[in-house]
Amino acid sequence: MNTAPRLIGEPVASRYGSNSMAKPKAIPDLTADDSYAEAAAKIVSVRASELTEHTQGVLDTGDIERVHDMRVATRRLRAALEIFEPCFPAGPYHRALEDVKRLADALGERRDRDVAIASLHAFNDQMPAPDRRGVASLIDRYRVEQEEANAGLAPLVEEQSMRSIRQELVELVRATREALA
Repeated sequence: MNTAPRLIGEPVASRYGSNSMAKPKAIPDLTADDSYAEAAAKIVSVRASELTEHTQGVLDTGDIERVHDMRVATRRLRAALEIFEPCFPAGPYHRALEDVKRLADALGERRDRDVAIASLHAFNDQMPAPDRRGVASLIDRYRVEQEEANAGLAPLVEEQSMRSIRQELVELVRATREALA
């Protein structure tokens, strides 16, 4: 592990794994000739797919980048939903958006603890040996919070819950495409 001091603003990920977040998928067949609603359907469909692809291993506290990648996927999906809101039926749109927000909030709770723990480990590695016990006790407290955040996240990323969110999003896309027909 790199024990040099972390620079202010340096991403934690650059010191604890990958320095790159999950890359967004290209939107197949998206053209400037597409209507706003057709673009919405294509983009939300792909962003929804990205979200569900990131559930694997997200509860593993040994690989904090999985939570980060899934959180980024929720942010991309939420942005697409909000940008294209006029294209969707109001009721289903609001339900889907609330579910995506709830998931993003739970991922954020977990991610905050992951980053704090990683940063404190880096800080502790630089401390004189007699001072490390105090920082280690703080890390232990954050580990408890991390587990609590994971417990809150677990029901939201279980297969049935993710299938439900995915179905809501599929229905939004379907309704939008039907309105175009």
